Amino acid sequence: MKPFERLLRGVVLLGAFGAAISAHGKPTNGTTTMESVQHLQDYQVIEFRRYVTKDGERAHFVKYFDTYFPETFEQLGAMVFGQFTERGHPDSFTWLRGFHDISARPVVNAAFYYGPVWKEHRVKVNAILPDSDNVMLLRPLRAEQGVMVLPAVDPVTEEHGAQGIVVAQIFAVKKGSEDAFARRAEATFSAYRIEGVHPAGVLVTLDVPNNFPQLPIRTDGPFLVWLGVVRDNATLDGRLAPLLTSAEKSLADSGLLRGAPERLVMDPTRRSRLRWLPDATAGASP
Repeated sequence: MKPFERLLRGVVLLGAFGAAISAHGKPTNGTTTMESVQHLQDYQVIEFRRYVTKDGERAHFVKYFDTYFPETFEQLGAMVFGQFTERGHPDSFTWLRGFHDISARPVVNAAFYYGPVWKEHRVKVNAILPDSDNVMLLRPLRAEQGVMVLPAVDPVTEEHGAQGIVVAQIFAVKKGSEDAFARRAEATFSAYRIEGVHPAGVLVTLDVPNNFPQLPIRTDGPFLVWLGVVRDNATLDGRLAPLLTSAEKSLADSGLLRGAPERLVMDPTRRSRLRWLPDATAGASP
């Protein structure tokens, strides 16, 4: 290839690259972005893990977690859907881990917790993590309602890290009323389909024995959990929050719950997959 042809080809390629980046430095082709995670789907077992960190140590735990663990689980065949700090609880850290099926859970967990990455970092991490036992073992209400898998945060085009807000509504359902409550809840959740809110999953208790007893799971279910991603505080406070409050009252009045609904408002960590992406069209229906 002649020098001029090389130069011309380089200009064309540079122009094509530039056209794919928006004025804010983010990819404009959301479809292409979502296509990058099509092989990371169908996680039918989900751990909803809520940790308590030592006073003043949550920021350190977040840095350790973001740096060392998400890709490690992905390489083992599991998925870290997202990790968050809970608003109003300065020592709380929440994350969601997925497995393709229940038989994969002990295999992946054994590979991780007896493997080299955890062995290297467990002493300093455990030292700032006094409580990691608040864990719900869940499954999608329906196969298509699993937790949304978004592309990993791009360190180049998302230089400020994950954005948006993640909301979880947790309903403690009376045993024997699971199906009736799920039907009522799904109808109620349809009100959340507003601009600036992406549904991210509807999950229910997976009632099976703990097949990796080294990690405790809660046995006080059943539960139903709605997950959503919100664009910003204005959308949350001005539009979604009144709908959440109305839904919680309506569902509490159904007589199908064991207690008051719990609402978690969470900020994604810098590297959380589950975050606000305007073009994220994949994921669960509410």
